[in-house]
Amino acid sequence: MNDMIVSSLTPLTLVGGGEACMADLTEALTIAPTCVAADAGAMLALKAGVPIAALIGDFDSISETTLAQIPCDRQFRIDEQDTTDFDKALRNLDTPLVIGVGFCGGRLDHQLAVLHTLVRHAHRRCILLAESQIVLLAPPKLEVATMTDDVVSIFPLGPTQGRSDGLEWPINGLDLNPLSQIGTSNRAVGPARIEMDSPHAILMLPRRIIRQVAEALLHPDAAGWPPPE
Repeated sequence: MNDMIVSSLTPLTLVGGGEACMADLTEALTIAPTCVAADAGAMLALKAGVPIAALIGDFDSISETTLAQIPCDRQFRIDEQDTTDFDKALRNLDTPLVIGVGFCGGRLDHQLAVLHTLVRHAHRRCILLAESQIVLLAPPKLEVATMTDDVVSIFPLGPTQGRSDGLEWPINGLDLNPLSQIGTSNRAVGPARIEMDSPHAILMLPRRIIRQVAEALLHPDAAGWPPPE
């Protein structure tokens, strides 16, 4: 993928301009130590003293003062307005996993656009940090170290089916669809296993298991969604 802005054999942290603090960024960097910023996300990285490997976006939310602190050869301006800065960044990162900080919370329309991007670029493995949860596109198969009464939510952005073990209300046989059947506010009864038939379901899990989920997605045998043809 020579046309990618950043290529890395290890996970990357992507920081956006939404709700996030330095503790969130620090946690992400323990899993993905190289930082890429999407537009205004550069401000949090600079405040934390974290080197920015690349700044990607349309730069409409970042000041000239902030830009001056980032080497010009690390600035990648994409002027089109049809996609968000998160989309611009995610599609230009060649990495086994992205940990996203600053893309949850705040404006609801921004959060919906982020979820749209996860589905649109289903082959890009990405975990987003929220205040108490992690958010990701459900992969074809995932085993998670949930505990009894942990909240496990599955929200379809398109029609799909799946199977589960370890959930109080199994999803087996359900026709998940945003217009009819969703799977939010489910509960774990212990460790859970979730399988999905298509890349249309957003999965929300407890934030404390982010490292285990990251390791599962990075496992050599982990199945992912294919890139678009």
